[in-house]
Amino acid sequence: MLTNHCYQGDCRAVMREWPAALADACITDPPYGDTSLEWDRRCDGWVAEVARVLKPSACIWVFGSMRFIATLFADMEAAGFRYGQDIVWQKQNGTGFHNDRFRRVHEHAIQFYRGAWADLYRDVQHTMDARAKVVRKQATPARWHGVTGATTYVSEEGGPRIMRSVIDVANEHGRALHPTQKPLGILAPLISYSVPRGGLVVDPFMGSGSTGIAAEMLGRCWLGAELNPEYIALQSERMRQPGLVLEVEPC
Repeated sequence: MLTNHCYQGDCRAVMREWPAALADACITDPPYGDTSLEWDRRCDGWVAEVARVLKPSACIWVFGSMRFIATLFADMEAAGFRYGQDIVWQKQNGTGFHNDRFRRVHEHAIQFYRGAWADLYRDVQHTMDARAKVVRKQATPARWHGVTGATTYVSEEGGPRIMRSVIDVANEHGRALHPTQKPLGILAPLISYSVPRGGLVVDPFMGSGSTGIAAEMLGRCWLGAELNPEYIALQSERMRQPGLVLEVEPC
């Protein structure tokens, strides 16, 4: 079986041909079924097939609207997964189908995991934008013991801090090849957090191939499935888009 390859076909049938306990994580953006667009049709049963190809301790990150995500919890629990955490992808602009509601400039990605949390691969992501706090020293008598204790607070300007759960990344409006194309900047921290270098991430709804591109840039391997052959054809073009620098390592 080829790695770093997207197989054309229904993801449920495609993944049945993949070995069990193969992958470290799944990161995917399924169709939500929220619109009347022809391609936006929910795919029942994909969670069970992903569960089979993931290792015993592994996770699934799923992008989606709140209405779509809410329906996934039962499927995840049936497959042995539980809620881990969530992030919010904040876009620079958004969609507003109704002018009497807040303009939607975000999207959720929920992590579900299987096995013990302590057994999961977790590489906590950091940003180098910590803001220096004023150094504050406090030396006051303790209320009960009558002694003086001193506490010093120091933070380095521009130093590391744990990445926050709201991640601001520009969307692909104006340059997207796929109607729901995800920017590499929102996929990269999820891949880095959940998949070791040389590990394998799967995406059953590959679209124009963003998960695979980000994985290769980060030295990870990937497998994908995509139903629409036209989107398969777009993946090579997506890799040639300006600004993408691939540093591919052998898998």
